[in-house]
Amino acid sequence: IAQRLAQPINKLLPPSATEAQKLQLQLMHAGFRAKEGPIIFRAIHLASMAGFPLMVAGVCAVLGRPLQSAVVWIMLAFVLGFALPRFVLKRITTNRQRDIRWGLADALDLMVVSVEAGLGLNAAMMKVSTELKDVHPAIATEFELANLEIRVGRERDEALRNLAERTGVDDLRSLVAMLIQTDKFGTSIAKGLRVFSDSLRTKRRQRAEQEAQKAAVKLLLPLACFLFPTLF
Repeated sequence: IAQRLAQPINKLLPPSATEAQKLQLQLMHAGFRAKEGPIIFRAIHLASMAGFPLMVAGVCAVLGRPLQSAVVWIMLAFVLGFALPRFVLKRITTNRQRDIRWGLADALDLMVVSVEAGLGLNAAMMKVSTELKDVHPAIATEFELANLEIRVGRERDEALRNLAERTGVDDLRSLVAMLIQTDKFGTSIAKGLRVFSDSLRTKRRQRAEQEAQKAAVKLLLPLACFLFPTLF
């Protein structure tokens, strides 16, 4: 339905090439890889920008509110309709990148075991996508897509770069750069993966410690608002 509604809207208000490419990349980071994704998102965005003010205007008309107060609520509804789709897309992207970041350490451990057991890099990536499909579906899907690109004839370097570009995760970009350099210079892939896995575990522990240190600051507001008035 959104795609059918988006076609006339897209003809009336066509996006620029830069805007469409940027939106396609944002949707790809959120896990939406469909070709018509940017068109559907623009239709949802424009529908929310127009639908929320119309809904508020209808409610104000039914309640008999004066025009001056209705204009303020209509403007607020327009701002909400403009910001809500982008906020939801950003939240989906953040959650997906967090899942990929946390699942990457387990994927690297499995890759190290697979490569040291004698499998090649492509077979190790396929092993990761098969074994982690239930535990970390996001990282398993991305590894499976990269392996499929290599199978259809794309160069391994290009497929790995596309993997990093699709996710937008810095740790995965570093892993891809390490794998490309290892493949180019002919060094041991298993040794490079093991060193990178150890450094990634250290980063993961540091992130957990950082979040734990933030907890004391985040507790100040609920303590001041809820606990202290009760005690007083």
